[in-house]
Amino acid sequence: MSKEILYVVDALSNEKNVAPNVIFEAIEIALATATRKRHGMEMDVRVEIDRTTGEYNSFRRWEVLDDEDPEFESPHNQILYSYAKAKGSDLNVGDFIEEPIEAAKFGRIAAQTAKQVIVQKIRQAERERVVENFRDRLGQLILGTVKRTDRRGIVLDLGDNAEALIPRDQMIPREHVRVGDRMRGLLKEIREDPRGPQMIVSRTANEFLIELVKLETPEIGQEMIEIKGCARDPGSRAKIAVHSLIQNLDPIGACVGMRGSRIQTVTNELNNERVDIILWDEDVALFIIKSMQPAEVLSLVVDEDKKSMDIGVEEGKLSQAIGKGGQNVRLASELTGWTLNVMSEEDAEEKNMAESQHIIELFSEQLDVDEEISSILVEEGFSSLDEVAYVPIEEFLKIEDFDEEIAEELRSRARDALLALAISGDEEKPAQDLLEMEGMNDALANTLASKGIYTMEDLAEQSVDELTEVEDIDDEQAAALIMTARKPWFAEETATEETSPTADSETADSEKKETASNA
Repeated sequence: MSKEILYVVDALSNEKNVAPNVIFEAIEIALATATRKRHGMEMDVRVEIDRTTGEYNSFRRWEVLDDEDPEFESPHNQILYSYAKAKGSDLNVGDFIEEPIEAAKFGRIAAQTAKQVIVQKIRQAERERVVENFRDRLGQLILGTVKRTDRRGIVLDLGDNAEALIPRDQMIPREHVRVGDRMRGLLKEIREDPRGPQMIVSRTANEFLIELVKLETPEIGQEMIEIKGCARDPGSRAKIAVHSLIQNLDPIGACVGMRGSRIQTVTNELNNERVDIILWDEDVALFIIKSMQPAEVLSLVVDEDKKSMDIGVEEGKLSQAIGKGGQNVRLASELTGWTLNVMSEEDAEEKNMAESQHIIELFSEQLDVDEEISSILVEEGFSSLDEVAYVPIEEFLKIEDFDEEIAEELRSRARDALLALAISGDEEKPAQDLLEMEGMNDALANTLASKGIYTMEDLAEQSVDELTEVEDIDDEQAAALIMTARKPWFAEETATEETSPTADSETADSEKKETASNA
């Protein structure tokens, strides 16, 4: 019998190219199952095969549990610690007591059970061996053939018995797939599964677009061009920022290719997803202006503390700048890392004037100066009492008609005002629209106000990362609050589209012009 076991192990190991130890473990499981059937299925059995001689022994075992352990279920395969000590065993909680038991013979029933276990083990081992060959390709493109589609997603045949899964949430929306189609994807992860490791492929990740552009643009691999960022709305539109490392090399032209051949290959792979190539600029304002294409930006108001910008565009181009469902501004915001608030130039000017007037009144009241001095401070870029109090005196001396005496007096008054505010606790309170916003409560509104977020507009300009810095707000809640605060933006966009019948045609004309220029 022992020779038969060694023969089976040797034959299967050579035939299936699987380690002998995997076959031994499968036979041990099969013999343990057969032994339980013979003596009682409730017991726990362990079988040990000598890898050299093929002889095997069976043991019945009990797990030692603490006397107060609520997990104690059955005396057939568990024993309390006090009983184990009474039997004279020198074991600790979590160990096993084992007693020899007559083993089942490696006959027909055991062989059938062994066959099932061995087949399962072999498949699992083969999958692990195949997957190991792909571990060093994580984050890279892989090419496969669509083998089948099911409720989980698309199964790709990669050749040499290798398979990968594109889950439904990683598939490009509205993409039609047929068995036999050749398809690329990004090897995103290798997920552990009871049936063996599973390769997960993504077609929606930003990295997938980046790798496709790299594949079609040799200059990137030659380190002549680098990709600085990417933002996608899979299956619809994407923006990708590029930068030339070589003087006089046009990175946009290199990525687009002759007559648009390179970028067309990329868009074909992405189910005709429109890809805008944006020239990266270290000047954030210029970069944001380019990222808002095809919309023409007329004005910018920067808030570096909140990392947000108010963008002014023509009234008739507002819907184009925002994009359908806020797509254009959302992708531009994701690409640049700034919160962008798009509005008409008139609205932007009105908002800027209102904010400036608010600061002027604040300076006049808190610093006890006339409106002329307050206006000069605002024109020179001062926007808070903290700046007046702590900006180096040299900055004041650059202002015409300001001497050292005036500068020191303004700094002193600003510090006194800040101290008075701190003592009185007279901080600004949250606005009524923030208090009444869906998903908001008084405690959270006051916490946000303490961080400088007083209105729904202030909240709408935040990013998820900025909001999660507030105590007791997680990513999910932050995203929900921001989207609720931004609802008026989208309502305004819808109203603009309804009242401006030429907006859609202008957008379409602009898109045609951009496509032609890319080509």
